[in-house]
Amino acid sequence: MILPDDWENYLAHEIEKPYFKDIMQYVNEQYEQSVVYPPKEDVFKAFELTPFNHVKVVLLGQDPYHQPQQANGLSFSVTRGVALPPSLRNMSKELSEDVGCSLPHGDLTEWAKQGVMLLNTSLTVRHNEANSHRSIGWQAFTDQVIRIISDKHDHVVFMLLGKQAYQKAALIHSRHTVIHTPHPSPLSAYRGFIGSRVFSQVNLALNEHRQTPINWCLSQ
Repeated sequence: MILPDDWENYLAHEIEKPYFKDIMQYVNEQYEQSVVYPPKEDVFKAFELTPFNHVKVVLLGQDPYHQPQQANGLSFSVTRGVALPPSLRNMSKELSEDVGCSLPHGDLTEWAKQGVMLLNTSLTVRHNEANSHRSIGWQAFTDQVIRIISDKHDHVVFMLLGKQAYQKAALIHSRHTVIHTPHPSPLSAYRGFIGSRVFSQVNLALNEHRQTPINWCLSQ
């Protein structure tokens, strides 16, 4: 579990703090003692696939999927070949209605490589225990990631899906675009996520700031 060099340049002070070292020690012990997701080598995958200077969009999730074979280190994304979880199915439905293509699979790597930072507020979770690592310090670390992105970039679109994600809006400078909708989970998707046209909203904001829009349509 090592941050890529470009991210480490911006987060060097943070990862030297005692709380971050405590996270790493605790998480390493958890991987040895129990079943933890995503796979250990994928904990910082969102950082690996979206270099700091390439970040155009931050799609903020909560914590990794906590069932086998699903979590792959990217928020909302699942390993290719795995059935789409309910939240991702609703994202696929909105994608289809908004930009005309549904998801052929759940691996969102192509989004990440275009500059969509698929970040969870907690980067690990125990098997079958949602939010089980929420209180070990990840929140402090990912809050700082959001602050650094906000401080150092001229314009980023932050997609804050759900109440917990929207709480992070206070960390974001006003020069950026914040798009907030209900979470795409079955409990809240029909309270405003479905029909939000969130994906085309993102591209509209990017176009307005002369940034290349995201191709949301994944290849097979």
